[in-house]
Amino acid sequence: MEPIDVPERLGRWSSGRGPLYVLLAARLRQLIDDGELPPGTSLPPDRQFAANLAVGRSTVVAAYDLLEAEGRIVRRQGSGTRVAGSSNSAIPDTTGAPMFLHLIEPRAEVISLACAAPEAPPPEIAGAYARIVPKLAAMTAEIGYHPAGYAPLRAAVAERYTRLGAPTRPEQILVTNGGQQALTLLARAYLRPGDRVLLETPTYPGALEAFQEASAVLHPLPLGLAGFESAARTHHPKLAYVTPTFQNPTGAVLSALVRRRLAESAESAGVPLIVDEVLADLAFPGESIPSPLAAEVDSVITISSLSKNLWGGLRVGWVRAGPALIARLARLRAVGDLGGNLPAQMVATHLVADLDTLCRENAAGRKTAHDTLLAALSADLPDWRVTPVRGGQSLWFRLPHGDGGSFAQTALRHNVAILAGSGLDITGNSNEHIRIHFRHPPNVLREAVSRLATAWHAYRPPAHPTATAPSFAI
Repeated sequence: MEPIDVPERLGRWSSGRGPLYVLLAARLRQLIDDGELPPGTSLPPDRQFAANLAVGRSTVVAAYDLLEAEGRIVRRQGSGTRVAGSSNSAIPDTTGAPMFLHLIEPRAEVISLACAAPEAPPPEIAGAYARIVPKLAAMTAEIGYHPAGYAPLRAAVAERYTRLGAPTRPEQILVTNGGQQALTLLARAYLRPGDRVLLETPTYPGALEAFQEASAVLHPLPLGLAGFESAARTHHPKLAYVTPTFQNPTGAVLSALVRRRLAESAESAGVPLIVDEVLADLAFPGESIPSPLAAEVDSVITISSLSKNLWGGLRVGWVRAGPALIARLARLRAVGDLGGNLPAQMVATHLVADLDTLCRENAAGRKTAHDTLLAALSADLPDWRVTPVRGGQSLWFRLPHGDGGSFAQTALRHNVAILAGSGLDITGNSNEHIRIHFRHPPNVLREAVSRLATAWHAYRPPAHPTATAPSFAI
């Protein structure tokens, strides 16, 4: 491999906002992910690199530490620092999050309790596709590109928010390819390397990944979100992210008073608040669903989708925000995919109109699955203490001993995938926790627990915990 002049490739790496080590790591990460620094490329030694860049050695060391923890580089005493992988291997993956890897590299023999979503599409989706076929066949002047989303769907989503107490106009809605794209677009719109984000801990790992890709610096908020005002004054964040209803992973629901105070505090501090309501429709029978937070404070940025309440394969989500932000997000989205799948959005238009009814109809099945999982855990793993939830799709609990990272590896060897708590908590305080979901049929859940019990009996905690905490947390 020809030597690469790494300092020359960096360009104006320090021109952004934030700590220099974060900016340096972000530029190196981009060069690695784009293939400009292929696997096996030798990177300059700490002192030499620092001298080349006219920065302190600690800046280079801290940047290398971030990239090493992400798996993008390898540092070995005596052999220097290199881009991860051999010179003949492919460009490294951009994510190491177990939730995504179980999707990217599925194994048929593994029962996944890691990535939660409905097991199969409900019949109403097929029915909605049948309804749009005549309209598709009659189209003669429809190019199919709608960066902000299909107009009737935007109107249907806006009408639903209005009905739920948050008056909304169609120009306040951007349709996305699910909630994950909504998060990614918002991160791109608001964040530059080194910008700060406040978020709950533990939290949804997909949000951590989206903010990592933007090279943000993350600061934790405790569940219940006490101390938001103080954190906003101290850190001057560019964004805050919360899941107030059936929080992922804990299933917690914030009270109406706390929700309103949070939104008002964010508005007063001038901090854009992303409210993730993807799980908000997943209440069990008899449980009330809180109104959208936008009904309390209109300035919040709300994201939601049909992935969890109907089917993950229907890649339709949305952002509700002010018209100016929606227009900006539409421009960002146009560069990525020109506007997504139009037939899917036409189908979603029909489904959104009946969404409340559909969610009520499948609530009993979710409650049955939840109860089945709890009963199986109680029978096969009686020393595990698991707290029931009122809705959502997952259980979060602390193991009696050991750590979630090493037990997740043991469980995978017994063909069941779970999420270790360390990958969901930027503070490192959830190493002993795991998250499992209950979106499988009861017979599959019982088999999964049987495998977990076998894995638990074979499990031997290591001398040092296996941590998978996001390395970009500060």
